[in-house]
Amino acid sequence: MFRLTRTALQSLKRVRFSGQQPTWRQRSSSAREEALHYQPGQKIHGFTVKEVVAVPDLFLTAVKLTHDKTGAQYLHAARDDSNNLFSVQLRTTPMDSTGVPHILEHTVLCGSEKYPCRDPFFKMLNRSLSTFMNAFTASDYTMYPFSTQNGKDFQNLLSVYLDAVFFPCLREQDFWQEGWRLENEDPTDATTPLVFKGVVFNEMKGAFSDNESVYAQHLQNKLYPDHTYSVVSGGEPLAIPELTWEQLRQFHATHYHPSNARFFTYGDLPLENHLKQIQEEALSKFERINPNTEVPSQPLWTSPREDHVTCSPDALAPDPTRQNTLCVSYLLGDITDTFEGFTLSLLSSLMISGPNSPFYKSLIEPKIGSDFSSVVGYDGSTKEASFSIGLQGMAEEDTERVKQIINQTIDDIIENGFEEERIEALIHKIEIQMKHQSTNFGLSLASYIASSWNHDGDPVELLRISESVAKFRQALKENPRFLQDKVKSYFKENAHRLTLSMSPDEVYLEKQAKAEEEKLQEKIRALSDGDKKDIYEKGLELLAAQSKTQDASCLPALKVSDIEPTTPVTHVQMSAAGGVPVQYCEQPTNGLVYFRAMCNLNTLPEDLRLYVPLFCSVITKMGCGALDYRQQSQQKELRTGGMSASTQVIPDSDLMDTFEQGILLSSSCLERNLPHMFQLWSDIFNSPHFDNEERLRVLVMMCAQELANGISYSGHMYAMTRAARHLTPAGDLQETFGGMDQVKFMKRIAEMPNLSQVIRTLPRIKKHLLNPENMRCAINATPQKMSDSAAQLESFMKDVAGNRKERKPVRANILNKPLDPLDVSGPSRKLITEPTFQPCQMKTFFQMPFPVNFISECVRTVPFSHQDNASLCILARMMSAKFLHGEIREKGGAYGGGAKMGGGGLFSFYSYRDPNSVQTLSAFRKGIDWAKSGKFTQQDIDEAKLSVFSAVDSPVGPADKGMGRFLSGVTDEMRQSHRQRLFAVDHKSLVDAADRYLGLGQRTCGVALLGPENDIIKKDPSWILK
Repeated sequence: MFRLTRTALQSLKRVRFSGQQPTWRQRSSSAREEALHYQPGQKIHGFTVKEVVAVPDLFLTAVKLTHDKTGAQYLHAARDDSNNLFSVQLRTTPMDSTGVPHILEHTVLCGSEKYPCRDPFFKMLNRSLSTFMNAFTASDYTMYPFSTQNGKDFQNLLSVYLDAVFFPCLREQDFWQEGWRLENEDPTDATTPLVFKGVVFNEMKGAFSDNESVYAQHLQNKLYPDHTYSVVSGGEPLAIPELTWEQLRQFHATHYHPSNARFFTYGDLPLENHLKQIQEEALSKFERINPNTEVPSQPLWTSPREDHVTCSPDALAPDPTRQNTLCVSYLLGDITDTFEGFTLSLLSSLMISGPNSPFYKSLIEPKIGSDFSSVVGYDGSTKEASFSIGLQGMAEEDTERVKQIINQTIDDIIENGFEEERIEALIHKIEIQMKHQSTNFGLSLASYIASSWNHDGDPVELLRISESVAKFRQALKENPRFLQDKVKSYFKENAHRLTLSMSPDEVYLEKQAKAEEEKLQEKIRALSDGDKKDIYEKGLELLAAQSKTQDASCLPALKVSDIEPTTPVTHVQMSAAGGVPVQYCEQPTNGLVYFRAMCNLNTLPEDLRLYVPLFCSVITKMGCGALDYRQQSQQKELRTGGMSASTQVIPDSDLMDTFEQGILLSSSCLERNLPHMFQLWSDIFNSPHFDNEERLRVLVMMCAQELANGISYSGHMYAMTRAARHLTPAGDLQETFGGMDQVKFMKRIAEMPNLSQVIRTLPRIKKHLLNPENMRCAINATPQKMSDSAAQLESFMKDVAGNRKERKPVRANILNKPLDPLDVSGPSRKLITEPTFQPCQMKTFFQMPFPVNFISECVRTVPFSHQDNASLCILARMMSAKFLHGEIREKGGAYGGGAKMGGGGLFSFYSYRDPNSVQTLSAFRKGIDWAKSGKFTQQDIDEAKLSVFSAVDSPVGPADKGMGRFLSGVTDEMRQSHRQRLFAVDHKSLVDAADRYLGLGQRTCGVALLGPENDIIKKDPSWILK
C-alpha cells in the first residue's frame, strides 16, 4: 500500500494516544513494571540494552536496544495492553520513479524461503486472529506492521513477516503480477492486443487520478529536488514499465538488510521472546554492512521558486469555474530535533487550525477558495520538515491576491503573536490525546516515531511529550516573542519556499491515456515475433499459476479451537435523567468522560432528510447562546475533546425492512470540565445560531469540497451504498445521507447564490431532532466519576426541557423495541417499519473522471439474528479469500476486491481501483457458482472462521464499550448466540446459503459502477446512466 508522505504519518496533533484497558491476561506484576528491571549494557539474545526509560504520560516503559552483530536498532514499548504490535521498517531511498520500493513491498509478501507458497501475506489474513496486518511504502521508508491479541498468533505472524522481509523468493512471476507486465488483453488469445497490466501499475494509476494526490506529490518533488524526495516512491505510472526484475532484486539486496532496519514491538508480551525469535530466525544469518541509505540535507535555495502543474477537471467540484489550487510551501528544520519539531507542529496548529486561527480568518473566511489546499500545515514525514499554506477551489485570477494575503498574514502574526487562551487550548488538546485510550495505540506509536527514527532521531525522546510541553512553556516564559521569532526566521526570512499552482486541463486524462499508449507502442516496437510469442506463453504460465489451487500447508495457522468460546460481558446500568433513558457504563477511561445522545428523526418531514448531514456538520460550528462561532470553537478546544453530530441509520437485528433513523451527538471531556461540556450542549439545544450566512457559506463549501475529494478514495463505498439503495428501506436512507445523492445535493447547495432557504430550513430540522422526547443518552466514565456525571446530565436535561415536545411521527408504522430486553414495559427505541416494502433490481452507472472503476453488486439476504446470517458472514470471507482475490486482484489487476456481509442483511461484492468492469461483474457471478458447487475444504471454512472472528473480537476501547448495545440494541446475549451460530457453520450450511440467497433465480440485487466512459454499458439498456 502506497502512502503519500503528506498524509502518511500525521503529526502529533492527530495521533490518538493511549490504549485499551488491560484485558484478560492475569499477570502478577504489570508489563511496564517488569521492563524497568532491564539494565543498560545488559546482553539479551544477541542484543545489548542501551536505555530504559519510564514514560508515565503514556503508561509505558521504553527499552532501546542494538543488535551486536548487525547494528539493527530496536525499540520495545512495554505497556499493559494485550493488543501487541510488531513492526520492522527499512530506510528505502529510491533515486527514480519506477516505484521500486513499492513494488518490492508487494513482491516480498508473495512467498519466502521458509514459506514458499504464493502470497503468504493474504493467506495469513485467514490463518490468524490479527487485529491489523499491512505494509506501507512512504517516501523514504517501508514499514511492515502487524498486531494481535494472541501470543501464539504473534509468534506465527512474526515468523512469516521476518522471512518475507529478509528471505523473500522474489520470483519473476510475482514481479509481473504485482509490478507490471506486457500481456495480451485476453491472455488466452494471442490475437488480442498487448496491454500493460499489474497491481501496482493500476494502484498508482488510481492514485494519480486523485487531484489531491497529484498535487501533494508534485509539491514534495519540487520542494526537495536534489535527492530521493524528487522521485515518486510509489511509482509514476509511465515510469513503472522501466523497472526490471533484476533492478528489483538489487534494491532488495542493498536496502533490506538488518543494518538498515529498525524493529519496534509494543504491548504486554515479554521482550525476551521477541528478541530470541528475531535473532534465531533472521538476524543471526547476517553480518554488519554499511547500507549507505542516508538522506543528505536538501541544499538551500537562495531565492524562492514558483511552478505550475495541471490536473483533471472535477465534475463534482462545488464551483466548476473555480478549480485552481495555490499553495506556498516552506522548508523547515531537521525533524530529528524533537523539540523544534514539537514547537513547529504546535505553531502550525496555531496558524491554521479552526476559525480563530489567522490563516482561517484571512484565507477561508473571505471565501476566495472552497477550503485550504489539500496539503496544509506542518509535515514532519521527510528528513527536513515543511509547512504549507494555500487554497483549493479558487479562481485563477485570485492567484496574486492569495500570495499577498499569505505574506500579509505572516507579517501580522510576527507583529501580534497569538492569544494565550489559544495556546492553552492546544496544550489541553495534547493532554486529552494522551489520556484517550485508543485500541490501536501500538500502531499509532509505530507511525508517530517512524519518520524521525528513520533519520536516526531518538524515538524515546519523541514519547516524552510532557517534557516537550514543559520546555515549550518555559521558552514562552523566557521569551514572550518565542513563537513570533520562529515565524520570522522560518517564514518571513526563508528563501527556500515554493509557490505551486495547479489548474484543471480539459484534456488531462486524454493526454495521460495518449502518453500511456505511446509508452506501450514504444515497448511493442522493440519486440520481435519471438518476443511476442514468449509474452503470450508467459501470460499463459502466469494465468495457470494464478488458477492453480495453492498448497498453504507450509504456513503456520491458529485453529478454530484457539478462538475464545465466549465474549467478555460489558456491564451497563439502565437509568433515566429528566425523563430521558440513560445507559451508564463504568470503564477505566483515565479521567475522561464520554457522552453520547441518540436523537431519532421519526417526526422530521421527508423533504428535509437530504439536509440532515449538513445540519450535523454545522450544528456545533455556528455559535450558540452568548457565544459567536469563534468563541464557541475556542470553548470547545479549551473544555472538550471535541463535539460532533453524525447521521445514523441502524438496521434492525431481527427484521429486514425495519430500521432506526437518527443523529448521534458525541463529545468527551476531562472530568474537571463536565459542567462546561454540558453547558455548551445546553446552548446548542436552546439557542443555536443559524443566521450567519457568511459562516454557513464557508462550512457548506468545505463540506462539498471534502465530499467531492473523497470519491476517488472511497469509490467502492459509494458503489456499495448505491447498489443497496433499492433493496431495503434502510439502504435507501443510507444513500440519502451518505451516497452519491448526498454528494450531488451538497454540490447544488454550494452552487446556490443565496443560502437564505437553507438558513430557514436548519431551525425546522433542529426542533425535530434536538428534542428530549426522542432522545436517549449514554455515559462512559470511571466508577469514581459516575454519580457526578449523572448529576451533571440531570441538570443538562433540566436546562433543555423546554425543547421537549410530542410530535406525530411522519411514517405510520412505528415498532417499539425495549432498550432493556428484560424490562419490556420500560423505555424503548422507536423503529420505522415498512412491511409492504418492495425491493427492486437496479443497475446504475456514474461516469467519473477516473482511469479505473469502483464496482459493487448487493444482494438482499437475512438480518443479523437469522440462523443463516452467520453462514453468509463466513461465506463472504471465504469467497473473498479463496476465489474473488484470485480473480479480481491477481488475474484482473484491481487493487482490491471481495465480498462482505453487511449489518443490514445485505451481501455485497465490490472491487477497488479496478481496470475492468463487465469482467469483474462476471467474476462476482462465478464466485457464486464456485460457492454453490461446494469446491472448498474444511480448512477453507476454518480459515474463514478465523478471519471473521478476528473482526468480531477486535479490541474495543473504554470509550466505546457498550456502544453496540446502546445504538443497535444488540446485547451481549444476542452477540453470544450469533457467535455460536458462527462456530456451527459447516460445509452444508454454506452451500445451502449460497444456493438459497445468491442463486440467480432467488435473489434481488442491485449493481452500481463508478468509472470512466464505458461503451459496453452505454449500449446495454438495463443500465441507468447518471
